[in-house]
Amino acid sequence: MAQARTGRSAQGRANLYEQITNRIIAELEAGRVPWVQPWGSAKAGVGLPFNAVSDRRYSGINVLTLWNAIVSRGFTSHAFLTFRQALALGGHVRRGEQGIGVIYARRFIPREERRRADSEGRDPSGGIPFLKWFTVFSVEQCEGLPAKICEPPPPIPEGLILPQAQALIDATGADFRIGGPSAFYSPAHDYVQVPRPDDFHDPINWHRTAFHELGHWVGGTSRLNRDQTGAFGSVAYGKEELVAEMAGAFVCAALGIAPTVRHADYIGSWLEIIREDNRAILRAASAASKAADYLLAFRPEAATAANDDEDPDDPAAGALDGRVAA
Repeated sequence: MAQARTGRSAQGRANLYEQITNRIIAELEAGRVPWVQPWGSAKAGVGLPFNAVSDRRYSGINVLTLWNAIVSRGFTSHAFLTFRQALALGGHVRRGEQGIGVIYARRFIPREERRRADSEGRDPSGGIPFLKWFTVFSVEQCEGLPAKICEPPPPIPEGLILPQAQALIDATGADFRIGGPSAFYSPAHDYVQVPRPDDFHDPINWHRTAFHELGHWVGGTSRLNRDQTGAFGSVAYGKEELVAEMAGAFVCAALGIAPTVRHADYIGSWLEIIREDNRAILRAASAASKAADYLLAFRPEAATAANDDEDPDDPAAGALDGRVAA
């Protein structure tokens, strides 16, 4: 009997893996990359799906599964919960609603191993890996839930993103996403993500972060093609960070935005790079100027300025070009 149960369990896991794999293959064959959510076609803002009761974020393949549901079904919230969790909150899933299957990986420790571990005063080891399948529902598929569970993230307050900054970001055409807990540029998927401006202690500093990450975006392979392969903590990584930081500062200055200075720990890491190579700051400033110019060229007024003849006697002309920093 135990062998029969084990056989069914193994078959169930194989079927589950196959279902998930087939869905991902179908997405790729349709020209969609499931780990780069098509936020432009989604009603929800950028974010990661989470359990509405525990606030814990779903992870792994469940992120892709729930993103797919958010986009394909037009949900505006990233919050999900089980049928029983909805009941425990005093609500219920609406009749006829179709749930979404998510998985939970666990390890089964046989009773004999638990007993042996207890007698030896240690934690149980080994175990048999298995997947549990759960069905979850969007909070938008439920009724009677507490209001705080159903509330979508509030819109970004008017005025926190300065209009000149918003206009430039829009003009770049970059895949620029707002939300989540961290700021980064993904070279592999070519998008920028930054937290909401109201997540910053001083919202004005959102602009520095936004243009810092766009400074990385400009360095992407299809644009200025800077070396962005340095591992975190490496010298190459630090140099790229320095370029992006200066590029962000240059753009903010051009737009009349004055964020506060970076924390001392950032400055310390840059000093180390500059002290080890007396040309590092020249190269970084040159690359940052090119990045800032690239971004600022998207402004409508930049087209007019580009038609003006350059004065060869102007000492500012070419002062930060690549030849200086060679």
